[in-house]
Amino acid sequence: MNKKTITDIDVQGKKVLVRVDFNVPLSSKDPNDDITVTDDTRIRAALPTLNYLLEHGAALILCSHLGRPKTADDKQFAMDPVAKQLSELLGKPVQKMDEVVGDSVTAAVAAMQPGDVILLENTRFEPGEKKNDPELSAKLAALADVYVNDAFGSAHRAHASTEGVAKALNGPAVAGFLMGKELEALGTAVTNPPHPYVAIMGGAKISDKILLIDNLLKTADFILIGGGMANTFLKAKGYELGTSLVEGEALAEAARLLEVAADRLVLPVDVVVAPEFKADATATTVSVDSIPADQMALDIGPQTLALFKEKLAGAKLVIWNGPMGVFEFARFAQQTNELAQVLATAVDAGTQVMIGGGDSAAAVKNAGLTEKMTHVSTGGGASLELLEGKELPGIAALDDK
Repeated sequence: MNKKTITDIDVQGKKVLVRVDFNVPLSSKDPNDDITVTDDTRIRAALPTLNYLLEHGAALILCSHLGRPKTADDKQFAMDPVAKQLSELLGKPVQKMDEVVGDSVTAAVAAMQPGDVILLENTRFEPGEKKNDPELSAKLAALADVYVNDAFGSAHRAHASTEGVAKALNGPAVAGFLMGKELEALGTAVTNPPHPYVAIMGGAKISDKILLIDNLLKTADFILIGGGMANTFLKAKGYELGTSLVEGEALAEAARLLEVAADRLVLPVDVVVAPEFKADATATTVSVDSIPADQMALDIGPQTLALFKEKLAGAKLVIWNGPMGVFEFARFAQQTNELAQVLATAVDAGTQVMIGGGDSAAAVKNAGLTEKMTHVSTGGGASLELLEGKELPGIAALDDK
């Protein structure tokens, strides 16, 4: 992961194409509405890179995807509200283009001066983006002297704007500060983790995380299992789970993992159950060996949290991916919130705590503890694949140091 970053190259007077992650929540999906950005966290996360490039005399051409448009006619996913928000944050004009590549973009880029900022239209309005089309990659590459990838959240996808352009560009292709920060933080866990090293796995499905657990078992001292995925492990051990979510097709894998590392996989000893999947459902805490036939597990219990705290004591590194329960419902978010508090306290005591993006990042944010963690990843899927030991196309395409 020893990749060049923007500090390793000269950008003075250069036109720099920056792949950012501006896939932000919007106020409406109706193209006729006055759509605004409702959470600009991802835009703010790119500011250190953008400001550095501007301060060092570059002209910026920015590109990002936004949402999941089916065609360029899905104007509710146009980048106009993003350009407006970015302009306010940068304190300077941002010229929003109505296409990704084409004559209008070529002309605008040709007229650029150092300090200028252009935002291209949603990359997914181009059918060639997700296909990593060589022609689209070449057109993007022709716009700039330098390519910077600062979109860690999209680094696991081999798209034209994340991989193809980096290979097509006849110039430096480097990481931005946000990408560099992600690689440094998560790279520690992959290549040389300090011990004791504890991983916490939650979320609904074990099938999404079998590769990850297999890879973590090579390095982690303990893996604490919560969330819906714990049900499948408990079922594989012979417990009755009532109406809880259990992945029948993953039971064999769960049994295999328990056989390989039963002493290092730490499962819940109690759970919070309810008769239905509802925010106001009646909640009861029961031992895992006495889950009623008509109830479902929606959170880990307090005894499990106490057990997890024991295993976390003295850890040098903790990776957390996936909530412990249905954290969207306040009644079943208690142990997830308490765990976030435990980890925040651990950071104060010198533990490195990495949050693996996605729902875990949302859970930590809900608990108001984002700033307390050592690192909160901006990419759920990308962080998972990196921790699985996979090579991410968007990173592999960048120049080595």
